[in-house]
Amino acid sequence: MMRTRVLVVDDHRIFAESLAAALAAEPDVEVGAAGSGPAALRSLERAATEKRPFDVVLVDADLGVGPVPRQASPQGAPAAEEPLDGISLVGGLRAAQPGVRTVVLAERDDPRRAALALLAGASGWVAKDCSLSRLLTVVRGVLRDETHLPPALLTGVLRELTAARRHRTESERLVESLTPREREVLRCMVAGLGRKAVADRLYLSPHTVRTHMQNVLGKLGVHSTLAAVALARRAGVGPVDQRVG
Repeated sequence: MMRTRVLVVDDHRIFAESLAAALAAEPDVEVGAAGSGPAALRSLERAATEKRPFDVVLVDADLGVGPVPRQASPQGAPAAEEPLDGISLVGGLRAAQPGVRTVVLAERDDPRRAALALLAGASGWVAKDCSLSRLLTVVRGVLRDETHLPPALLTGVLRELTAARRHRTESERLVESLTPREREVLRCMVAGLGRKAVADRLYLSPHTVRTHMQNVLGKLGVHSTLAAVALARRAGVGPVDQRVG
């Protein structure tokens, strides 16, 4: 019998243990549990190394913030740490292990957060108090590439996704108005490089870089570097590779 491997990620120990026990009672389900984002990533990495990867991860929408290690650099240098909440963890899992399906467990209906979860890569949003049979239906469904949402959330989530797409389209239009050099400067800003670092990288004077940055802010219609970076990320602009040049 093919067994589905499920990882429950929730920092409420009693809930996590109860849910894991209920799922494990199913003959075709094998369950693990983790109480934090870092513990979940360690479990997933260990399972992949042992050639017994998890198929589905159930993530608490309100997972507490904790230090989550980034992947080590190609040179094997120690990774930095950054906090991730439940929905951010979904995005991290999609990047680290794209073959794993994720389902968000939530205590309340929230169209905006459900839309954010889907955009981050989740395959479903399920109420924590749903029946076990409903949860099993979702788990088995996402393995068939289905997306599951409570019917009451559908209209709200579609509205949020449409608004997000419209917002992204506008951001893309603004970024397209930049010159190639300004887009290069913007990518440096997304990477968190300061004016001097950008000047060194692009072989420009700090004064020229300052002018380019001012032009970028003006064309994007924002008043700060943080706002420019947020808009750039919405438009799908990634950071410049800091290992090059």
